[in-house]
Amino acid sequence: MQPSQTHGFRGGAPGSVLTPTQRKFVAKLTAMIAGGMFIDGFILGIIGVLMPGITADLHLTATWQGLIGASPLFGIFLGGPLGGFLADKIGRRPMFTIDLMAFLAGSLAQYFVTDANQLFLVRFLMGVAIGADYAIGWPMLVEFVPARIRGRLLSLQEIGWFAGYTGAYALAWGLTVSTALDWRFMLALSAVPTLIVLLMRLGTPESPRWLMSVGRSDEAMAIATEYMPAEEVADLRAAPAEKTLSFRHLFRPPHAKTTFFISTYWLCNVTPFFAIGAFAPIVLQHLGLGDGMTGGLALNGLAMLGVLFCTAFIDTWGRRALCIVPSFISVAAMALLAVPGQTTTLVMVGVLTFSFFNAMAATLTVVYPGEVFPTDIRGAGVGFATAASRIGAAMGTFLLPISMEQLGMPATMAAATGLCVVGAVVALVFAPETNGVLLSKASNEV
Repeated sequence: MQPSQTHGFRGGAPGSVLTPTQRKFVAKLTAMIAGGMFIDGFILGIIGVLMPGITADLHLTATWQGLIGASPLFGIFLGGPLGGFLADKIGRRPMFTIDLMAFLAGSLAQYFVTDANQLFLVRFLMGVAIGADYAIGWPMLVEFVPARIRGRLLSLQEIGWFAGYTGAYALAWGLTVSTALDWRFMLALSAVPTLIVLLMRLGTPESPRWLMSVGRSDEAMAIATEYMPAEEVADLRAAPAEKTLSFRHLFRPPHAKTTFFISTYWLCNVTPFFAIGAFAPIVLQHLGLGDGMTGGLALNGLAMLGVLFCTAFIDTWGRRALCIVPSFISVAAMALLAVPGQTTTLVMVGVLTFSFFNAMAATLTVVYPGEVFPTDIRGAGVGFATAASRIGAAMGTFLLPISMEQLGMPATMAAATGLCVVGAVVALVFAPETNGVLLSKASNEV
């Protein structure tokens, strides 16, 4: 099948044209799910700037710094599979709002914490909710949108994440240098975007592909006819009308290879980023860049540009090129940071190059998971891969301050380089080309 070369919400093959109502729905659905990604990025981006103040106030050791920085990631490890299982079991729609209600409660609870244990627990539970959102939102999006613009709309989710991450970092940085606001108040600010996204999600219809998978064919076709173009409706009509797969099929042929690829590539891609990003000011100072906080803001801004670049070309250049090439460039950039005694200029080149190209490669960790798992186990597959990625991200975030303290920066960056190498090789061997492929066929591409 040749990928379509026509993009945007208009144009394309006659059967893929969206009506005005459908265009409005797709735009709103994309924004709602990107809002969940924004919230995830927000809680992870803000902690790096506030960590010095939290450390001083709560008298944190290096171990507690790592635990609190990684606590949402530990929560995502649990929430991803749990949310995916429930989304496959009871539907995308009910979980789509329940998870954000839980996240809103956690956001507000951060204002009232008094010790490290409470802060760890609250942010862990917030991680559970946001992990569930990955496994609910991405399947829902891919199950509604046309194949010809699916890559672009999925990539926008990563833009949402980086917007939240960079926006929270900039907001906390500005408030820290210009006000005396308590760090608890700044952490609780995540309640504002959460409430907005929660209200937007009310009234969202159930996924037609999920309804079809559980035998509710008439309901599925009624929703699909209203919200999906003719080409996707026809693809849905040809799908099996009952569930044939369960969670265990993720680890059996032919889906075991898909599970391995998505989980390993995602883990290797995000672990170095989360480890460095959670402690950006501290890491950059250790690398010899005096104003670590400003450097961290530049790092995050360049990552955003990397995602924007990938989003602009993913439906023309294809998935494989934008997965493999940036992965190997990230290896070279990270290796530069592992060389002892580098000049400040070379360190900055390495940091910024890694930030840009790692973010490009990371965009595929949003695109591939929703595309390559069948509808029956799409939520579970995305959830499991999310959990696997967060094992590495959480451990990297937890171990980074300890590693810098005991092994030094060059050895720490050398370990990160090794992970980047594994991710690049896995991408080279396993990454499929799903550009323009109808969703029912994309799961056969790995």
